Amino acid sequence: MIISQYAYFALSSNRVSAAEITARLGIEPDEIVVRGSRRASPVRPASHRWKITCREPGLTVDEQINRIVDRLFGHAERIGELAVELDDIDGAPSASMLQVVRVFEHPDGEEEDLTSPVEGLQKLPGQHQLLGWHIDARVLEFLRLTRAELDVDEYGYG
Repeated sequence: MIISQYAYFALSSNRVSAAEITARLGIEPDEIVVRGSRRASPVRPASHRWKITCREPGLTVDEQINRIVDRLFGHAERIGELAVELDDIDGAPSASMLQVVRVFEHPDGEEEDLTSPVEGLQKLPGQHQLLGWHIDARVLEFLRLTRAELDVDEYGYG
């Protein structure tokens, strides 16, 4: 099995640009999405998005999430306040999101490592080292403070 995965934290708005979000937070994003930059009708992408990402290979999902939370935890309350404002401006909830994306059998993904025993036991196929993850209390507190939803998407490639 081959797995490709990444995680990101995003603030999204139909009306407030990523540049404005950056100015308000004073934090440079890793990536931005501009509303309607690819298609006028229907508007795609549907919203502006400011993103802090972790696409580092070899990390489990919880390690990727922790990298993001480590970068943003000190700003979590301010992010949460802005998320409430963005929800009010757009007239809908869910401006703030922690997203996990996993793609199975993606050609750029990581092969399952069957060579390294775990605690002296031989690994069997189907026990990919990137499978399984958890969210600890600190990450839950970050989600609460930033008023973020957690969204997990898993896809098969092709």
